[in-house]
Amino acid sequence: MASKEDLKRCARCGEDKPRAAFARKRSNLDGLQRHCRDCASHYHRTRQQAWGRKVRPQVEVPEGYKLCLKCDEVKPWSEWHRNATASDGLSTRCKACRAAEGRAGHLKRQYGITEAESDELIASQGGICCICLAAPAKHVDHCHETGRVRGVLCFSCNAALGQFKDRPDAIRRAAAYVEGIAWKPTLVAPGVYRLPS
Repeated sequence: MASKEDLKRCARCGEDKPRAAFARKRSNLDGLQRHCRDCASHYHRTRQQAWGRKVRPQVEVPEGYKLCLKCDEVKPWSEWHRNATASDGLSTRCKACRAAEGRAGHLKRQYGITEAESDELIASQGGICCICLAAPAKHVDHCHETGRVRGVLCFSCNAALGQFKDRPDAIRRAAAYVEGIAWKPTLVAPGVYRLPS
């Protein structure tokens, strides 16, 4: 049985509850709200409904689990990122929802396209990389000068274009080198090379 010091009476329901059942409020002498969390939640919900606002239905969540506000699924705490400022120490959205939002935001900020437009590009390519025609297309490729999206490539092909700095002449020389047409520049003066025609 809890001692008298460990209990506090709720001003709304009149029940004696443990101190953990009350939210913090620094301005009160004991540092806790006057109403317990259940009463405060019920009061808030009825006010929101009275104002005509949409209120989520209450869901029973077992200990060690949390409801994701984005996908409305109850998931274990291991499926959440930490958030030190939240009352329960966890983010408001699960890792999967945050990842999906992050990808959508990245596509919009970096390339100016939506996920639907990206999926449309991938479908128009048959789901494979435009260059190697083997690996699945997952990485959006764009021109660094104009910002225009060119297509969706696999990681290796996208990285290769980046290593060649999107220079068609360097890519042509690389293709010729791979095909066995080996040619080397001739040193004319220190630091000056002549390329074969």
